[in-house]
Amino acid sequence: MNQLSERVILVDHPMVQHKLSILRDKNTSSGQFRQLVRELSLFEVYEATSDLALEPVHVETPVAMATCMQLTGRKMAVVPILRAGLGMVDGVLDLIPAARVGHLGMERDHDTHEPHEYYAKMPRDIAERDVLVVDPMLATGGSCIAAIEYLRRLGVKNIKVMVLVAAPEGIDALLAADGDVRLYTCAIDECLNEDAYIVPGLGDAGDRIFGTV
Repeated sequence: MNQLSERVILVDHPMVQHKLSILRDKNTSSGQFRQLVRELSLFEVYEATSDLALEPVHVETPVAMATCMQLTGRKMAVVPILRAGLGMVDGVLDLIPAARVGHLGMERDHDTHEPHEYYAKMPRDIAERDVLVVDPMLATGGSCIAAIEYLRRLGVKNIKVMVLVAAPEGIDALLAADGDVRLYTCAIDECLNEDAYIVPGLGDAGDRIFGTV
């Protein structure tokens, strides 16, 4: 893990780099792409939860009593930005099966590149939970910023964003828009092209996850 700043964490484990190279390949099948997104999400959520609070508990093993540590504090929720974010949910739930799942639809206008909310369904106690916002790609940052603003209006205080690939422009916009959010990414790419796609990027992550290319 490489912490570029106190709010941007690059998850660059060798296995992450290896899997990301296959993810980028245009010849990777949708089935393999989905599995890689899930696996990379598991690596990221491992890092994103490294600061969770613990408390001691007493456990009786088959041999003796032991003092162990368990999680304490607020519960968690994962909020995928539809539709591509759905591909990351299972990876998060593999590590945190008790997490609640909200859904937030933010689609980008292909001409203006501005996000438009079209669906939102959250756990009733979302304001009391630590929230992981997940989306494979952070391009302009518009959809992610709009999602965070929506969650802030609901009263959510602790928000972390997990993406697989980020553009510098999106990172700058995200950090400027919210002073408390933390970003986890497996790669920081070169730039955005004239169509606001990440270069070299992954292509359209949603199309590749769901086989709608």
